[in-house]
Amino acid sequence: MKIGNITFKEYPLILAPLEDVTDLPFRLICKRLGADLMYTEFISSEGLIRDARKSVVKLELEDEERPVGIQIFGHDTDSMIKATKIAEQANPDLIDINFGCPVRKVTSKGAGAAMLLNVPKMIEITKAVVKATRLPVTVKTRLGWDENSKNIVEVAEQLQDTGIAALTIHARTRAQLYRGIADWTLIGEVKNNPRITIPIIGNGDIDGPAKAMEMKNRHGIDGIMIGRAAIGNPWIFREVKQYFRNGSIPPPADITERVGICKEHLAHSVSYKGERRGMFEMRKHYSNYFKGYQNFKAFKVKLMGTEEVEEVMGILGEVEGYYKG
Repeated sequence: MKIGNITFKEYPLILAPLEDVTDLPFRLICKRLGADLMYTEFISSEGLIRDARKSVVKLELEDEERPVGIQIFGHDTDSMIKATKIAEQANPDLIDINFGCPVRKVTSKGAGAAMLLNVPKMIEITKAVVKATRLPVTVKTRLGWDENSKNIVEVAEQLQDTGIAALTIHARTRAQLYRGIADWTLIGEVKNNPRITIPIIGNGDIDGPAKAMEMKNRHGIDGIMIGRAAIGNPWIFREVKQYFRNGSIPPPADITERVGICKEHLAHSVSYKGERRGMFEMRKHYSNYFKGYQNFKAFKVKLMGTEEVEEVMGILGEVEGYYKG
């Protein structure tokens, strides 16, 4: 698959942009474990223009995570143009437009998935962003606003005509949020539409190698995006990649690897964010890395209660020793 001037030698596995998850430390972990392309957390166009710290800090990229895209969202064309130019200065490999976020604080302002209710505005913004940058532009969206307005087949054609380099489709409507079962049928229709020539990437409910292979083979999509299933489980990229290569699935990450990855994640977090903030923001990840391990709650309490990096590293060593027996 090729997106602009980015060529993927293997079938691409892509880390979805996830708010408060896919920051630089987490992306570095996923890259090492097999992710082929990643996006930043979604960034408010208005926040970038105002130079808001929360938005600007998300622009930080590292060469070792490339190729990487910056994802922006907004409802105003001029603001999206300005945000695109600011994002371009961070030297990403591509720009992605979020027309898929379903949360109320975004859709209530007419942005994210709300653009599916205003397709002319969606197309206007996309054309403007494509024109404003030298970089490839991609789009991520959903099947439609609700069950009665699944308009993705028509929307995909119009988006392609703006000059975007690829389209990612989440296999749910906005009304579903993240509930229910993802329906990939319409993604397949978009991909098999003879008018569509750009790469089509599928997203939604990919929780392991078998599901990834099933969606790849059934719908002929050009790439797979993995989001929530990578939280606390970044080795999902390695597992899917190996399954695609030779049909085998590596054994699940054992406690030693889980502890090792958690320590690596913590080290990245502290390095890039400073000790206090890096420690604080890691707290949401501990339970995810050890999900399913009985009696972990006592360790979690200890991990959440310390503000010293070396103490946390020591507690993680205790976790490994306890579960190794």
